[in-house]
Amino acid sequence: MSIFEFDQIIEPNDQTEARREHLEKLRAIVGNVYPNKFERSRITGEEDTITRVVAFASPIADSHISQLAENEKPSDEQRDAANAELNQLRVRVAGRLAVPPRVMGKAAFVHLSDGAERLQIYVRKQDAKAISNDTGKVIEAENAAWELFNFLDHGDFIGVEGYLFVTKTGELSVHVETIQFLSKAMLPMPDKMHGISDPELQRRFRYADLIASSLQVEHDGLTTREVFERRAKLISGMRRYLDDHDFIEVETPMLTPKATGAAAKPFKTHHNALDIDLYARIAPELYLKRLTVGGFERVYELNRNFRNEGLSQRHNPEFTMLEFYCAYMDVNGMMKFAKEMIQEAVKKATGGSLQVKSGEKEIDFSKFERISMKEAVHRTLSEVTSLGYSINDFLGEEYDISWLNNAEKLRALVIAATKNKAALAERTGQWQLVAMTEEEGKSYREQIFNRPKKLWQESLAEAQQTLGYLKNTAEQSARDLVTIFEDAVEEKLIQPTFIIDYPKSISPLSKASPENPQIAERFELFINGMECANGFSELNDPQEQYERFADQMRERETGDDEAMVMDEDYIRALAYGMPPAAGIGIGIDRLVMLLTNRHSIRDVILFPHMRPERKHSEIAEQSAVTAAENWLALIDNDDAGESWNQAASLFKTAVTSEQWKSSLASAQVPLGKVVSRKLKSKRYTKELPGAPDGEYVVVEYETSFEQKKNGTETVVPMKDADGEWRVSGYFVK
Repeated sequence: MSIFEFDQIIEPNDQTEARREHLEKLRAIVGNVYPNKFERSRITGEEDTITRVVAFASPIADSHISQLAENEKPSDEQRDAANAELNQLRVRVAGRLAVPPRVMGKAAFVHLSDGAERLQIYVRKQDAKAISNDTGKVIEAENAAWELFNFLDHGDFIGVEGYLFVTKTGELSVHVETIQFLSKAMLPMPDKMHGISDPELQRRFRYADLIASSLQVEHDGLTTREVFERRAKLISGMRRYLDDHDFIEVETPMLTPKATGAAAKPFKTHHNALDIDLYARIAPELYLKRLTVGGFERVYELNRNFRNEGLSQRHNPEFTMLEFYCAYMDVNGMMKFAKEMIQEAVKKATGGSLQVKSGEKEIDFSKFERISMKEAVHRTLSEVTSLGYSINDFLGEEYDISWLNNAEKLRALVIAATKNKAALAERTGQWQLVAMTEEEGKSYREQIFNRPKKLWQESLAEAQQTLGYLKNTAEQSARDLVTIFEDAVEEKLIQPTFIIDYPKSISPLSKASPENPQIAERFELFINGMECANGFSELNDPQEQYERFADQMRERETGDDEAMVMDEDYIRALAYGMPPAAGIGIGIDRLVMLLTNRHSIRDVILFPHMRPERKHSEIAEQSAVTAAENWLALIDNDDAGESWNQAASLFKTAVTSEQWKSSLASAQVPLGKVVSRKLKSKRYTKELPGAPDGEYVVVEYETSFEQKKNGTETVVPMKDADGEWRVSGYFVK
């Protein structure tokens, strides 16, 4: 097996070579350039991080220096009074050089950072002494500390000892008496003004993103570190709330013999010693309920779950869930408890506020609405659009809520929506960038579009035919209701909303409602269009649970590989008796997205899963045709940002102007036509970096065809208003 050479990982250039030379110079001065430890002082009562020292000493300085206007300096009397007290405080602190060292004659200032806070240090040639990392003692050679300082680079780690003071500008600083070299940064630091702006690089190299964010001078919103500190506070707040309410935290298996507890596709592995297949858990639910059987009345687990499914802005194969179960509580009690817990945790994470910004919206956690799934669907279907249209204008008959109890109407609504999406994709895929005459446009529209009323009649006929083959139309109606809810309603649920009264047939682990046996005592919490929690009154009848599992197994036999499997041991556990109980699973990552104003789940996971990195040299070895085909494939996935970045790399390394034209022809992508239709979250209307001869521009093109009540069709500009279709695509010009 071949391995990379060090220089293939850290590619040599002028900057890395200069840093390597400085490292050798430092080695000659201090000996071991990677010492094992550095003992910090404890003037704050704890180990003195830079953050603690600044928090401890700043009030002392401020008590002597009055509030200064911009560019105003403290008086000599103010400074002397502050330093008389600060000079008594001797500190030993360590950190990363936050800026390149600046030398002014025989003295130098530089800032150290601990990743959260900065502290200026002052090094004077005649005062500072260097510490040998071999002996731990002061180096007696003259000017050793000054030589050491001059071989430091931006990003290096050092430890210093000295006393505190304020400078003539009023800045808290350390007058350095001894300096110890701790570690060399062999790679240059990111731009302090802009940090790392590429989302893919931020996620792929999170360590560099954290450094860049801490060194960046100006920030728009939270820094990367602050995002994950807020995440930690949210989790801590939830854990504290559960502990204070007598819940016991437990740990359940990560590898399980059955993929149970949720409807999802698992990761599979093999245990060699036992010679059995195991699955990375998709949910801890059934293990936690086994503990409820065993006598744990209140139990919770903060856990990692794994699902072998797609990547998206809201989905990662590995994610964090909080699940907890409470005996003698029902679904209504659980909604109340979850609401109060989330509110307390949000206040702890945000510093006391229940209102947070998410894009242009403000989410208010002080109010949680409850609404049934049918009522939520009815509200959406009854809406009038900003252009004055309602669903009745497209169906040719009057819609009312009774349709949601009519299997034929429900099925037809789903079929019509599917047909409409196909027509939308077709016209998007065929729309040309060239201008059309009025006659050409009319002919084009007549070829592409089905009249909505005709489409509805076709859908009704197809629904009648489909339902005629089914033995259980109730289950189909349940699935259709959920489909309409997921496609049309979810994204409109911006403020915290509990959706209740789910169909029982899609809720195999929850109890049925006493009032309506077809309804499950289940809820899901939606915030900003995302499902953030799922809970229900737990099914504890072993016979009924067995039958629900059997139904799920029959679904698997018809091709649903996400349906649950039979868990015989869980049935056995229920047979010992489980008290009435309610449970909930809360998606931690999505809550963090809301509290940090982040729009991708990968921005709130420290090390999200990414496609393997490919070097430019590997791409350059491909033929131009292959490169172009790869680019088209990349664009056609849902991650527009990543496809954009990799496309730019392809242009820079592998494709010339003539090769690109040839590549497009080989890939059967005519110029002037749409090459992808899956741009969802962002708008890119700019030239691709490095495009051959600057000829090729990728733009977003939007249009909407609206049918007026008088029967005419008009092309209107798209808007971002809720409920309006948006047709977007990459175009090659």
